Amino acid sequence: MSRILIVGGGFAGVWSAASAAKLRRARGLSEKDLQVTVLTAGDDLIIRPRLYEADPDRMRVPLDRVLGPIGVRRVAGTVTGIDTGARTVTAVRRDGTTTEVGYDRLVLASGSQVVRPGLSGAEHLFDIDTLAGAARLDAHLRRLPERAREPGQFTAVVVGAGFTGLEIATELVGRLEELADDVRVVLVERLDAVGPELGEGPRPAIEKALADLGVEVRLGVSVDEVARDEVRLSDGTVIPAATVVWTAGMAASPLTEFIPGAKDHLGRLEVDEFLRVRGLPDVYAAGDTAAAVSPAEGRVVMQSCQHAMPQGKFAGHNVAADLLDEALVTFQPAPYVTCLSLGPAGAVVTSGWDREVQMTEHLAKDLKRTINEQWIYPPVDDPAELLNQAGPRGELPEYKPAEPLAAG
Repeated sequence: MSRILIVGGGFAGVWSAASAAKLRRARGLSEKDLQVTVLTAGDDLIIRPRLYEADPDRMRVPLDRVLGPIGVRRVAGTVTGIDTGARTVTAVRRDGTTTEVGYDRLVLASGSQVVRPGLSGAEHLFDIDTLAGAARLDAHLRRLPERAREPGQFTAVVVGAGFTGLEIATELVGRLEELADDVRVVLVERLDAVGPELGEGPRPAIEKALADLGVEVRLGVSVDEVARDEVRLSDGTVIPAATVVWTAGMAASPLTEFIPGAKDHLGRLEVDEFLRVRGLPDVYAAGDTAAAVSPAEGRVVMQSCQHAMPQGKFAGHNVAADLLDEALVTFQPAPYVTCLSLGPAGAVVTSGWDREVQMTEHLAKDLKRTINEQWIYPPVDDPAELLNQAGPRGELPEYKPAEPLAAG
């Protein structure tokens, strides 16, 4: 029996498992011939791209209803060590016992996490990096009307004007307006532009949305200190605020530290064209743990759901093909597209690494809803459709816009 072990139950992990199971089935092999196991701490696939929305507890899919029907074994545990020499992964189960899982090929798909700051009062910060974090923020917002009236009661400060910061800042306008009339949202960015990593293409649409929603933008400043009811900025400004959301900075899962391979500035493992960790023929990486290069564009892909899903499909196929002595397939994602939600102001869609704007406002929002509510969800209790979408060239549902695609 050959053993594939996938660490991580996010998008990259799920699609790695599905892709390996697809090739196993295509070759007429049994689960005993080629065992596929997912090792993850949680029972659900968390729909992380939607955690800026209200009611985040809805943003989950039971893993057993996705992986069980295709014969993928799941082990619930928190990984505490990876020994690439012995080909074993150590984890702690929920009952506190330790388990050791062996493998012939490993896919590390343990994702990424927000970089928490060491500033004074950091314990007062909220984030939407995990389901638990998003749920904590959601519960906090719902309790705001119960508090004694005070300055900044319905003021939210969002730190970081990158992709996540823009989505939560614009969404908070609507979420807070459901609670009160005197709403204030402040977006703080240490650089001199909003969406610095998104470039100049979508910036006018982003700035218009922020202005239309009344989001205050503070550029070229950072947060020095946070208290329960206020924020102090590096320029000395003090903002009364009951809610401070931190979105500044992401890093690969710390589990990459167990892998003796070269890493980039985000802690992602350097991989070859097959998503195999350089220098470690038995270990592959996918999703936010992999510094994968898109050959067509010659760029390292982003830490995003958009790239995690195809990386998972290619990595899963390749680990199975590797064990079956078949040719590996070069990673080749679809052309790069950005779809940024801007809360009640709509969204903006761009294409290519120069981020040429394709759609804005309500048309872009229609596409964003389709992505968030349909495309990124794996089929549940439907092994045939799951396997149809798996593999390096898996089929996704066709997008049918409510109106013809056009800018504006």
